[in-house]
Amino acid sequence: MNLKEDMRGIIDSAIKAVLPESAVKEALGRADFQARKGKGRLVVASIGKAAWRMAKAASDILGSEISGAVVTKYEHSMGDIKGLEIFEAGHPVLDENTLKGTRALLEHVKNLNENDTVLFLVSGGGSALFELPAEGVTLDDMKDITSQLLSCGADIVEINTIRKHLSSVKGGRFAQLCAPAHVFMVVLSDVLGDRLDSIASGPAWPDESTSEEALAIVKKYSLNVKPELMKILSQETPKKLDNVTAVITGSVTALCEAACEIAKSKGYNPLVLTTTMTCEAREAGAFMASVAREVLTSGRPVKAPCAIIAGGETVVHLTGHGMGGRNQEFALAAAVGIAGLENVVIASLGSDGTDGPTDAAGGIVDGKTESILKSKGINISDVLKENDAYNALKAADALLMTGPTGTNVNDVALALIG
Repeated sequence: MNLKEDMRGIIDSAIKAVLPESAVKEALGRADFQARKGKGRLVVASIGKAAWRMAKAASDILGSEISGAVVTKYEHSMGDIKGLEIFEAGHPVLDENTLKGTRALLEHVKNLNENDTVLFLVSGGGSALFELPAEGVTLDDMKDITSQLLSCGADIVEINTIRKHLSSVKGGRFAQLCAPAHVFMVVLSDVLGDRLDSIASGPAWPDESTSEEALAIVKKYSLNVKPELMKILSQETPKKLDNVTAVITGSVTALCEAACEIAKSKGYNPLVLTTTMTCEAREAGAFMASVAREVLTSGRPVKAPCAIIAGGETVVHLTGHGMGGRNQEFALAAAVGIAGLENVVIASLGSDGTDGPTDAAGGIVDGKTESILKSKGINISDVLKENDAYNALKAADALLMTGPTGTNVNDVALALIG
């Protein structure tokens, strides 16, 4: 077995299994969508890292019937789509192009009637890519509070709770803006548990979070928030909407299941540990390494050759000023735990092909990675303190590069043990 080649094969095939095209096709074939076709205007609003591919799939199916807009991350668009405006914007921190794309999209849903349908295509990253701050909130305010939340280790649900209460389009408010038109929402989930009010901060779903919870998050992380923003956070979001149909088409569970089947086809005994991994990235990496050692010494929890799979979204607490992402920190921490082992490869990656503000999807390490770095005078403990996993993995030729994949269903980590 060539573990690294097999790892790349499993990763590439698993991601292909959760690309949005087939999911969009299935959703648009549903009777409840078909019943609305031809009754009025059909407007496409597509947001998130997979927005272009989802919109292109819809265009291929619906043809000239559509108009609308797409807002996706920089370098995630793959060309023009007839009838649709395409915008690229910042992620994970929004920018001026976020507002430009959002305003353009909102123009397309103005003055609709009850016979019209908004086909709302939602994927991970929509929280940063689809935004128009509430009255009294500036772009700089949103960027500042998002940066604070990302650096303090807040999880995605907490981040989105704050975003919803400072937004004019999140937390169900976009659906209100579309009314009386019906919103048919097709969702590629990047949130554990597939909470519709959390995916992309729930622009078209009744919000389960409360203003009280938003204020508690500010207190929990000692966020620096201006008094006027605290007043806005105290305002409640919509709790009931009657013009929305939602279909979830993909998730991290599907990604892990695909990885499991592909690993099995390559001769590995597969085991999915979890699809709800949410702990500190470096702790998760160390744990995955400990599982690999257990397999080699005792044959538990599964006998080699095997593939240990975990999905979810870990967090990073920023203590330094380096460059990296949660998957890179996972891989680098795992490298310490498998140092010297000959038959283990561990990888962790973001399914969208990007990890943090870098061009890497994640990292892939083996028993030699730590010694390679030591020979170059690089200490992994120091690197992790500085949050500089990208440069360390690059020095060990251990960055995992996929380029933008066109999907986004959380992260997946794998250990292959020969």
